[in-house]
Amino acid sequence: MRHNASKTLALLAMLLPLAASAHTGADGGVHHGFATGFLHPLTGADHLAAMVAVGLWSALAARRAWPDLLWAPLAFAGMLLAGALMGLAGMQLPAVEPMSAASLLVLGLLVATRIHLPAAAAAAVVGVFAVFHGVAHGQELASEQGAALTLAGMVAATVLLHLAGIGIGWALRHANAWLPRAAGAAVVALGAALLSQAV
Repeated sequence: MRHNASKTLALLAMLLPLAASAHTGADGGVHHGFATGFLHPLTGADHLAAMVAVGLWSALAARRAWPDLLWAPLAFAGMLLAGALMGLAGMQLPAVEPMSAASLLVLGLLVATRIHLPAAAAAAVVGVFAVFHGVAHGQELASEQGAALTLAGMVAATVLLHLAGIGIGWALRHANAWLPRAAGAAVVALGAALLSQAV
């Protein structure tokens, strides 16, 4: 199991640099339909890392499988959708890009340290950051046809990435301590790089 977890972490580390920021303007406004929405989080390094990290942290910090594994992922997916709907409605938030990058710093530290938070606090932490991720995409989609299908695809991919993170995190719970720390450090490094570009 440790060998599989190591392979999965190595694969994730290779995937992280595949794309720059997944937010406003990064994709030239090409959004249309469920498939494009589904693929979008998979091709943006910040979204990919954030969503997998939420699942990783949930599994690593959980004191019991149910319901600890679900609070943060459900909050992220729900608030991502809420933020996207806010962006579609024309709502503006300050510092969308820096906050999205900062989310990786925080999530990476949570993964590396395995800090356990009460359910409400865990949901609040990831939920706040998810709103900023969602608003960025909602603003991109505001003038597009098929925005609802695109959002549905994004949320579906988000849930699957959370589940992937949970699976990896559960496999790493009893692995060598350096594996989760390395995963968290990789997310922190990506967040720091994106934050330096965003400010």
